[in-house]
Amino acid sequence: MKTVAVIPAAGKSKRIGGQTPKQFLTIKGKELIAYTLEVFQRCPLVDEIVVATSEEYFKRMNKIKKEYKISKLKAIVNGGKERQDSVFNAISSLSIKKTDLVAVHDAARPLLPDSVLLSAIKSAQKKGNAVVCIHARDTLMKGKKTVDSYINRADYYYVQTPQIFKFSDLWYALELAKSQRFYGTDESMLMKRAGFRINIVDGSPLNFKVTSPDDLLLFKALARKV
Repeated sequence: MKTVAVIPAAGKSKRIGGQTPKQFLTIKGKELIAYTLEVFQRCPLVDEIVVATSEEYFKRMNKIKKEYKISKLKAIVNGGKERQDSVFNAISSLSIKKTDLVAVHDAARPLLPDSVLLSAIKSAQKKGNAVVCIHARDTLMKGKKTVDSYINRADYYYVQTPQIFKFSDLWYALELAKSQRFYGTDESMLMKRAGFRINIVDGSPLNFKVTSPDDLLLFKALARKV
């Protein structure tokens, strides 16, 4: 069973600001996306990598591939307007079996632990899919400017990536969403909406997404130790 990692990397990083998308920001002399790609490059259960990004960054991606020896990076494809479009474009380019696995991972989650990735792929091999999540740890409440109510956190998770599915299942969910003009926040939402049962795999607080300036500061601090 083959596993292909799909990395959507066409975002504009509006929340961080600046001219350069966050995935191409240089931290400690290395692009953020390079840290992410290295995790998948060294994983023995990952066979190929496909990156979906803006055409203006194709040359940059090829430079990263060469500089950091990302030999598993087999294709760089055009990203779409939304993340979902980028994932659709990426898996449309694949020539794999229906039962092979597609692992979708955010370009801006560069500190995915090797052990989490391995565990997620092994779980998907056994159960057909796996979504990396972490249990809610803080007190959860509902409200706007004042507290309305508190929520029992025992049954709540923060969803991360990778999210790993059989190729045919993910293709079906993406096609269904496209035909109905529905956009979800991630692939697990599309899969659940299409009627699939989703299996949870434990993630890690280190596997955070660099979204805000504070996230970037945290990653810079942690990257010094990587």
